Amino acid sequence: MGSTRYNTRKLALLALFTAIVAVLQMLGVAIRFGTFAVSMVGVPVILGAALMGPLAGAWLGLVFGIAVLVSGDAALFLTWDPAATVIIVLLKGTLAGLAAGGVYQLLEKRNTFLAVLAAAVAYPLVNTGVFFLGCMVFFLEDCIQFAANLGVTGSGPVIVMSVFIGFNFFFELGLDLVLSGIVERLVKIGKTVLKRA
Repeated sequence: MGSTRYNTRKLALLALFTAIVAVLQMLGVAIRFGTFAVSMVGVPVILGAALMGPLAGAWLGLVFGIAVLVSGDAALFLTWDPAATVIIVLLKGTLAGLAAGGVYQLLEKRNTFLAVLAAAVAYPLVNTGVFFLGCMVFFLEDCIQFAANLGVTGSGPVIVMSVFIGFNFFFELGLDLVLSGIVERLVKIGKTVLKRA
């Protein structure tokens, strides 16, 4: 009986986090610094991954990716190569959520704050890293041409980093790190609530 209640609570919590991730991404489209909207979904993905494990983190990252596609935040890349864009956007979110949950799970027994901090670093690094690699493999010429139209020149990696990643990565990483203490407290509360019979 207790196991059924635990699983029901976990499923309800996953549904709640799914909605939060989708809504935050849709609202975040209005906040722009540079080419893309600022992503604010890292915190709920990290929190959900810490509470429910790496697979839940992967699910929440996938939901983030779907919301990015639906919100129009990947519209520029969709005009260049729709199939590659969909694959990269879904893959980067999924792997970032999986990494956050995996890193948290590895370090949780040693120190929960360290585990949250590591997850807060892993999430944006993997998310941005997969995006960067995707740009280098599939969109490099398009990125260079787009930057040239803005008057920005340089090597491919520099253009991708400065025009397409830039401030957004540092904002997301900073937000995740600043809120790590709050996330740790929420994880402890959430785990207690989930375990109650």
